[in-house]
Amino acid sequence: VIRPEPCSICGARIRFGKAAVKCRQCQLLLHPKCREQCPSPCKPRPRRHAWPLEGVLADFAPLTPPLVPALVVQCVNEVETRGLTETGLYRVPGAEQLVREWKRRLLRAGGTLPALSSVADIHVVCGVLKDFLRGLKEPLVTFSLHSAFLQAADIPDDATCSTALRHVVSKLPPANRDTLAFLMLHLLRVSRSPDCKMDVFNLSRVFGPTLVGHSSANPTPLAIMEDTPRQCKVVARLLSLPHDFWRGFMGAEQENLVP
Repeated sequence: VIRPEPCSICGARIRFGKAAVKCRQCQLLLHPKCREQCPSPCKPRPRRHAWPLEGVLADFAPLTPPLVPALVVQCVNEVETRGLTETGLYRVPGAEQLVREWKRRLLRAGGTLPALSSVADIHVVCGVLKDFLRGLKEPLVTFSLHSAFLQAADIPDDATCSTALRHVVSKLPPANRDTLAFLMLHLLRVSRSPDCKMDVFNLSRVFGPTLVGHSSANPTPLAIMEDTPRQCKVVARLLSLPHDFWRGFMGAEQENLVP
């Protein structure tokens, strides 16, 4: 077991690194000791072999927490394994054709992703992650909470701003909240790498449009112009929240997501 999951028979969690039994047809997962109590015959259910080409974040998230899409986890793990010494991480673009090709391969693969270790240029992996987040039907902070995030980030008093942002984050759909927390922890590690030369200000400029976006799918030119600096402020403010706040959404399972 890589990610702890509950036994379908007794309900107790099967811990990381422990053996489990899974039915090839219905995907029932259980402790080996619970095998004798397994119902027979099983009820096969169709397996989902690929993700949709587009959708909201929850369409790509797993069924058990933390609800972070495998594509996001794999890209982040690859970046943290061999990218934290690269100057301009996330700012330097990867080859556009390779980014599109690898994003398409990962989306088609669904739950069994091909290894990204074969991608020579780590900037391509960064590009895949950014392109995936940009391609969602709505930004990570969602359309409905977009204005709430902007208003919270505009509060001049740091303590009041922090409280307001925590409140808005807690109102996000679970998959969006967990993924945002996972990404914030990752970007904080990037910002602390002296080799990357990507501080919070630089990262907020890169990820503001990607994570915050606009309040609708078709913003007016005026809205785009007004939103851009405020998007960056939101990400910068989110990155200023305490590390433990973000870690709280990951729980004990985070050790299975980050190398």
